[in-house]
Amino acid sequence: MYKGLSWDDMCLVHAIVETGTLSGASRVLGVSHPTVFRKLNTLEEKMDVLFFNRARNGYSATAAAEEVRDLYVKLQDEVNMVERRIAGRDLRPSGTVRITTTDSLLYGWLTPVLAEFHKAYTDITLEVVVSNDVLNLTKREADIALRPISAPTGALSSKRVGTISQAVYGARFDAEQLNWIGPDDSIFYPVLQHWMEKTGHDSSCVYRTNSVLDMYVAVKSGIGKSVLPCYLGDSSSDLVKHGQDISELATDLWLITHPDLRKAERVRVLFEHIATSALAFP
Repeated sequence: MYKGLSWDDMCLVHAIVETGTLSGASRVLGVSHPTVFRKLNTLEEKMDVLFFNRARNGYSATAAAEEVRDLYVKLQDEVNMVERRIAGRDLRPSGTVRITTTDSLLYGWLTPVLAEFHKAYTDITLEVVVSNDVLNLTKREADIALRPISAPTGALSSKRVGTISQAVYGARFDAEQLNWIGPDDSIFYPVLQHWMEKTGHDSSCVYRTNSVLDMYVAVKSGIGKSVLPCYLGDSSSDLVKHGQDISELATDLWLITHPDLRKAERVRVLFEHIATSALAFP
């Protein structure tokens, strides 16, 4: 009977190293705390190695556990690479494509674009991940990303498909006497955060949120005024623009995928559909 390390063993050790506790590892692995405890004890007995030092404040990795963690990361990267290459050989316009974008882009522009795509490619299932965090395309957390960023980083296949203009908007019924709505510290929005601080508006914020879409809803509700993407602000008859577009807040819109997946027909056709639709981006 084979008594060496299995893939499940490596997953177990990796989860405990990364979380530092058995309860944290149980959440990552989707099993109970007693199951993690039992499997770790069984593994240490099988290998005759102490992988973790037990302490009241958690489990600290020994050198053996760190070696297993490093091996897990290396093998997982290899698995991800093979999966991307296999997926990239698929030339049929069918299957599932997972796309990630922000809540405001999905609500304000992308959903009708995806609806048109679905009519043309009924054999392709779309999975949409709404996240203001940048998912890892290399690890296949998504196949395509539509992001407002200055420029993509890493070895990715990307295309700039538009520019997002921004301006200050307020509710029409009370356009002048309004307090400010702004981003909170948990959202990665450094350009707007810097502008708010530079102009002194940050100190007069009465409402902060980590969602641009929520900023839009808050403005429509009359809570205050805010900088909004023009594709959102201009779409509502309830809002009025204060002044001109703010040129220093204009942001490039990028469509991104992994080079290995760009060859997959289902990914290619969606990528090109969004890029073509973006020619008419507001």
